[in-house]
Amino acid sequence: MNRLKYILILLPFILFAQENDIKQDSLSDNYLIIKGDSIPRTSIDLDEVMLLHKLKFDSRADKIRYLILKRKTIKVYPYAKMAAERLDSMSAKMLTLTKNRQKKRYTKQVQKYIEGEFSEELKKMTRTEGQILVKLIHRQTGRTGFDLVKELRNGWRAFWYNTTASMFDISLKRKFDPENEKEDYLIEDILQRNFQNGRLERQKSAIPFDFYELTNKWLQQKKH
Repeated sequence: MNRLKYILILLPFILFAQENDIKQDSLSDNYLIIKGDSIPRTSIDLDEVMLLHKLKFDSRADKIRYLILKRKTIKVYPYAKMAAERLDSMSAKMLTLTKNRQKKRYTKQVQKYIEGEFSEELKKMTRTEGQILVKLIHRQTGRTGFDLVKELRNGWRAFWYNTTASMFDISLKRKFDPENEKEDYLIEDILQRNFQNGRLERQKSAIPFDFYELTNKWLQQKKH
């Protein structure tokens, strides 16, 4: 009788523990069925979301400068992105060509295509937009505009283009350097915010840097 009484007292606790075990087991076997995907998943991969600091400006003039830089960066970024994509396509195609004559002919075709695609738009750009574009081409490709022209044409052409550009205060040798140039960091800040809101299509930088470390650095400098 006493044994029966103890069993009756313990029964609710035993049942509760079993119920918990059943729930845990069932959770481990739950899968997400995604339309068009034949493989059941236990989780969904989400795109990386960067937590960006709230913008603050020391003066109205600083805010206006940032907004002007933002407008120009958003305008020229698609051309830098396109240049990187064309370069990737060209590099992949070149690997399939075995003869120098074929490579030379293909390079000339790409060069004419790029010039035809960009030349009219480049003529419409202001001096500062041209400067930003040169830096963004380096960000997207890992190579300066000078090196790209040298690759597509030859050393003399690269020198000539650089000399011509310098008349408009644009150096094709200019690099994207957000670690040491505040304007370049602000350009990166603009890009990250517009990648996040969907206005610009994200393309990974060919230049390695940690955006959060850069933000901390520039914000710390601002305080001192």
